[in-house]
Amino acid sequence: MANPDKVTMFQQNTVGIIGGMSWESSAVYYRLINQYVAQHLGGSHSADILLHSLDFAPVGQWQHEQNWDALTQHLIHSAQKLEQAGATAIAIATNTMHKVAPDVQNAINIPLLHIAGATAAACHEQHAGTVALLGTRFTMEAPFYRTILEEAGLTVLTPELPQRKAIHQIIYEELCQGVIRDESRQVYQSIIAQLQQQGAQAIILGCTEIGLLIKPADTDVILLDTTQIHARQIASHLLRLSR
Repeated sequence: MANPDKVTMFQQNTVGIIGGMSWESSAVYYRLINQYVAQHLGGSHSADILLHSLDFAPVGQWQHEQNWDALTQHLIHSAQKLEQAGATAIAIATNTMHKVAPDVQNAINIPLLHIAGATAAACHEQHAGTVALLGTRFTMEAPFYRTILEEAGLTVLTPELPQRKAIHQIIYEELCQGVIRDESRQVYQSIIAQLQQQGAQAIILGCTEIGLLIKPADTDVILLDTTQIHARQIASHLLRLSR
């Protein structure tokens, strides 16, 4: 057991995380954030996190029903509860639900750590001006995510409709349920290869579950895993680092 007399004290911020969308990726978030904090502070330090893990079944249903009003109110309620509990910032641990991020931000008095902004910065760090965006159909087809990337000076490619449908189906029917299939990995690899041929210098894994399936060893193009990117952004806020 660690000796508390030898612990280096550090007053972290507190991040409120809206998770459970899906819990498979939220578990990865939790591990990564704690690893980043421990690497920075050393010893047995871990992250000061408030996690509200939502039931994904109604969230997924509302998404496919296009009931964004219900989703907005659901996430606002979660964010406000986390703020009341002492969070100094909110993170929505999923790409798709950033569609309602502006409304959530307007309903709270603390910052919302936006995944797309952090992803745009990571693209520039990799000197990738043309990127391909993979994710749910909501993320690939609606402007809420692409616009932020384009406003950061990036050229954004997305797959053709049949490929978008395949990516979307694998996310909801497999990855969100913890199912990892080699056949699905091959589907993604083929789509990534085509996007690379079209000029993509990096592939944004713009769904927090895709990193469960596709790893750097699966392709020779740069992968930008938004779960890792967002987790670093969250850890930076916890540690009071500029990022």
